[in-house]
Amino acid sequence: MSPRTRRDVLRLSALAAMAVPLAACRTGYSDEPDPLAPLAGQAAADAAAADAAAANALATGSSAEAALARQVATARGEHARVLQAEVDRLNRPSATAPVITPDGGGLSALKQRLATAREQAERLVPGSDGYRAGLVAAVAAGCAGLQQLDDRLGPGADPGAVTPVGSVPEEAIGPLQQALDAEHAAVWVYGLVSAFLPANYGPGVADGANEHHDRRDACVRMLDAAGATPNGPQPAYVTPKPVTDATSAKSVVATAESDTAVAWAGVLARTDDTALRAVALTALLGSARRGTRWRQAAGESPAAVALIGVPAG
Repeated sequence: MSPRTRRDVLRLSALAAMAVPLAACRTGYSDEPDPLAPLAGQAAADAAAADAAAANALATGSSAEAALARQVATARGEHARVLQAEVDRLNRPSATAPVITPDGGGLSALKQRLATAREQAERLVPGSDGYRAGLVAAVAAGCAGLQQLDDRLGPGADPGAVTPVGSVPEEAIGPLQQALDAEHAAVWVYGLVSAFLPANYGPGVADGANEHHDRRDACVRMLDAAGATPNGPQPAYVTPKPVTDATSAKSVVATAESDTAVAWAGVLARTDDTALRAVALTALLGSARRGTRWRQAAGESPAAVALIGVPAG
């Protein structure tokens, strides 16, 4: 059997993500205020505050603080754009909600803003329609990733381990198989990179490997319970670039985390089952946080991904 390439895994995830916006088209008009409108307003305010914080940091000679603030500004600006586009698409009555403005300024205020934004987005995941559930989950994951850039912005709440649900709706079996494929690949990647990383990376590698082992096993149990045959692992996987040193090892781990995040975003957006959505959100947040740290360690920019699993538009 030939090894499954990363392109194969990504293609499955991409097909799932591309199908998600179709769910948005099935959302009927409602006279109720749009719950995404306050999130869009908060994101725009956060982006403006982060821009101001970056300018102030530069004026005082703190280039590192300015760089962090700019990353927040860019990501929250992207959140504002996609949220407002979805609000405009449905054209529901405006929701009146005050923008939350923390006391103080600088990174300490941005830290509070990220925690608030993440909490607001997570709270909307269970009751949102398919595409919107994926959208607000992506916003929450983006904030969770930003919190990992620096302790002055986070670290944010750890989502914890996934807990498998007892039943899986039929429409979620395919996306869950894709998540399992991504988890198999991630487990393999963590095993590969241990030989290329310094000893001080050992605990991080072990933690990541254990998390993906647990998620893989949870997928298997959920698929078994649904009467589906879980996909098995490939003997080996082809990495995007050869892994030859510590930097390339860190980069491939970051890619594995991104791939699993995209796969779990596909699960979340293609089921209305609240319990399964909670599982998918936990995994998505975990990979968003871990992926930021690995991209940062590899020297990649941006280290935090603003939106995971949401098609660019």
